[in-house]
Amino acid sequence: MSERSEIERTFVMLKPSCIQRGLMGEVISRFEKKGLKILQIKIMKMPREKAEELYRVHEGKPFYQGLINAISGKTVALMVLEGRRAISVVRKLIGATDPAQAEAGTIRGDLAIDLTDNLIHASDSPESYEREHRIFFTEEELET
Repeated sequence: MSERSEIERTFVMLKPSCIQRGLMGEVISRFEKKGLKILQIKIMKMPREKAEELYRVHEGKPFYQGLINAISGKTVALMVLEGRRAISVVRKLIGATDPAQAEAGTIRGDLAIDLTDNLIHASDSPESYEREHRIFFTEEELET
């Protein structure tokens, strides 16, 4: 497999706590230092319907409403990143979902406090990327 064929895209959302705490620049810098390219970025107040659509896979789970409430009506940054094995690279950079279990050196391990609003969301598979990025971005917005 050539390196070029390993180029993929991933969806990332910087959650309200990331924006409110002024950590957006540091988080983006970590992605850029790793060689990931930002194809598109949007900053917006998250409509509840879009939050529900994004986290639909967790509907019915005990933490679902907490996730929705943590981001609905609040400012988030939405991004599509591109790079070699971008999905797994980003997941490794952000660390475990629970900041208390995230390794030092990861975004959540170094910066996050709360389990529900743990600074960042990122696609965990190519299928998740395909579903998630389409909630917020058109294909035209991602043309390079």
